[in-house]
Amino acid sequence: MRHLSPRPAPGVTPALALALCALLSGALPAHAASHSTGGHSAGSRESYGTKASYEPGQNPRTYQAAPRGFEPVFTENVSRHGSRAATDSEDGDLVLRLWDRAASEGQLTEAGREFGPRVRALLDAMAEVGYGNLSRRGRQEIQDTAVRMEKRLPGLFAHIAKDGEPIDVVSSGQGRAVDSAGEFATALTKADPALKPLIGPARADEDLLYFHKAAGGAAYRDYIDNDKRLADTLKSVTDQPATHRAAVNVLKKIFKPAFVARISAGEFSDIGSDVDAAEAVYNLYGIAPAMSEESPGGRGWHMERYIAPRDAAWFGYLSDAEDFYEKGPGFADSDITYKMAGVLLDDFFKKAEARRDGTSSLGAELRFTHAEEIIPLAALMGLPGSTRPVTAQRPYTYADNPWRGASMAPMAANIQWDVFRKGRTYLVRMLYNEKETAFKQSCRPVAKGSTFYELNELERCFGRTHPTS
Repeated sequence: MRHLSPRPAPGVTPALALALCALLSGALPAHAASHSTGGHSAGSRESYGTKASYEPGQNPRTYQAAPRGFEPVFTENVSRHGSRAATDSEDGDLVLRLWDRAASEGQLTEAGREFGPRVRALLDAMAEVGYGNLSRRGRQEIQDTAVRMEKRLPGLFAHIAKDGEPIDVVSSGQGRAVDSAGEFATALTKADPALKPLIGPARADEDLLYFHKAAGGAAYRDYIDNDKRLADTLKSVTDQPATHRAAVNVLKKIFKPAFVARISAGEFSDIGSDVDAAEAVYNLYGIAPAMSEESPGGRGWHMERYIAPRDAAWFGYLSDAEDFYEKGPGFADSDITYKMAGVLLDDFFKKAEARRDGTSSLGAELRFTHAEEIIPLAALMGLPGSTRPVTAQRPYTYADNPWRGASMAPMAANIQWDVFRKGRTYLVRMLYNEKETAFKQSCRPVAKGSTFYELNELERCFGRTHPTS
């Protein structure tokens, strides 16, 4: 989430104000109960947004069996990298500048006296891991996902090993995605050593898996940098009294009221607003679970002590709103946030079609990328939670929109297609964060309630053309 410095202003429309009131009265109380754990606080997963650690979405014992006679012949996925350190030390540096001043003036609360040393230890741990790099938790998330894939499809991987079918591994080329690809491949070969000679050298494809920064994302980047409606909308979401109240609440856990008042008055020009300072605390709270294994004794950093569940939920909402408008379903009259994901969806189809058509012998296609690719792909495909864009009259709120960063694209989020064959008929099953997931409503499954779809039916409902064989 970008640092924003809102000021109370009349820019909030009546429709937005009404919607946000509904948000406050109808959505946030669910976060009120919090129990400290080594990772997330119970009941507060949503407040972490896309920084949420990975949890598989379904018990594998409950997966539907393939229709009689169908056997798996191919699998392909796209996965976000695992949990990681923050990309830089900016948030920690900002709050420590404030903390050092407050400490020198005797302006720390009892809890606040512990805050500075805890933040310094967290920054040291992230520096040791490497800013932006996978944490131990992130490596384990990816390894576990690989092992579960192999266990779900033992017949497929036995067939791949027996017939010597290659496994292709491709990443965005960015460090944490490259490392995730390596962790996945290594875990897969540990689960089934016969696969090791079949996994080729990992390759990088920026156009496919880093498209928001590649040539195909030029129009998107212009939208992010220059679209006035987007800028005005994000300002109106953040620029309201509720944000300042939450910010003051956060800061009062660390600093004495008189010092917080000075922050709010803008006395510390090198810090920014009270919202900037509180947002930095929130961002440290958000990244802490990813670094839980690097904490003293692996017991967690307990950053939730410095932000109440309701305030964490508010800042989580602001983070989700930014991701929703910048990467997700966005505005109902525009597809700029997700149209560029077509290159990745096209690759899913091409790999499955090549297997069906006999033009490829690949046994598996494994892709590793980022939230900036997973979120648009989910919106393009109309996956659950990503089906409801908004209008100016009905903006994005928790109260009336199901989109949540923690479920749409947590760390290690993944989308997987498994292809099954019987004779000349090919079926596809989709898993989204390892949960059986229906394709969009216009696609017809092989039977009511089934999670299996004929490949040619998916081609039809996604508007792909394929020559009649």
